[in-house]
Amino acid sequence: MAQSTPLFVGLDVHKDSIAVAHALGQSADPPVYVGTIGTRQADLSKLIRRLRAKTPTLVFTYEAGPCGYGLYRDLTGQGCDCQVVAPSLIPKASRVN
Repeated sequence: MAQSTPLFVGLDVHKDSIAVAHALGQSADPPVYVGTIGTRQADLSKLIRRLRAKTPTLVFTYEAGPCGYGLYRDLTGQGCDCQVVAPSLIPKASRVN
């Protein structure tokens, strides 16, 4: 069985909302901004159903922060791959003086 192309989903997590964008793996197309969703588990489940219509393989990523790992547990509990990135490990462009 051929493996489907993954959809990489970036989340910008805030106390009251989550901003969502995605990019199809192995594609030159620019990322697509989906919009914001609520922070409830029902909001996340609805997003996952919507994105799984595009491809069954979803890879979520978000920056670790004060919101904890509840989001990680919700995503992995629904069978999604999730990577939490430490802010200190995110590459930054060098500043030129």
